[in-house]
Amino acid sequence: MPCIITGQIFFMKEVIAFYPILIDGTITTIILTVLSAILALAISFVVGLSRISKFKIVRVLAIIYLEFFRGSSALVQMFFIYFVLPMWGIYFDALTAGVIAIGCNLGAYGSEVVRGGVLAVGKEQHEASLALNYSPYKRYRHVIIPQAIPVMIPTFGNLLIELLKLTAVASLITISDLTFMAHIIRVQTALTLEPFLVILVIYFIIASILVKIVDIIAKKFSRGRNIMIAGEN
Repeated sequence: MPCIITGQIFFMKEVIAFYPILIDGTITTIILTVLSAILALAISFVVGLSRISKFKIVRVLAIIYLEFFRGSSALVQMFFIYFVLPMWGIYFDALTAGVIAIGCNLGAYGSEVVRGGVLAVGKEQHEASLALNYSPYKRYRHVIIPQAIPVMIPTFGNLLIELLKLTAVASLITISDLTFMAHIIRVQTALTLEPFLVILVIYFIIASILVKIVDIIAKKFSRGRNIMIAGEN
């Protein structure tokens, strides 16, 4: 048993020796996560608010978008953007293709979060803003959205973690993220357990930091409001 443990420690040190590319992979993963999250958030609000538009054509287009991206594989979407679109003269680098595919896919799920959050706002709030003669923009900007955001944040937090995990498949379109770097280490060292164990820990650390950030944002938005934050008693 001591020999096995010593051997595992030796192999782990061999993997850690590749820390420069692990750092590069971590940075790429974080960049991919942040950019995809920004795109997904923007799409969530656009599509989510379009779902409750008074114009039928806007609602129909939003539903088509939602069902297409929610009903098809994110990996296939990524492959389509990176490998198929160039056949039609539309070129994206690997990182951009990954951001678009992940952002559009998670944005579809996020749109339902936005729609649900807006619909959760009491009817009296809508009526009060109408009584104040607010325009639709002012009504949503100053009354509806501020009250809906605290309801959305916990679910958005879960989607953010799912987004982080989804970035791992981006290595299949040659994005040099953590998973891609783990494959490089595996090829260079003939080790499998150790490199993937290391990136497993790194992913867990990143996810834990994201969860903490979401909790802080949720508490900030819920301050002064009678809203229960997910996970609190």
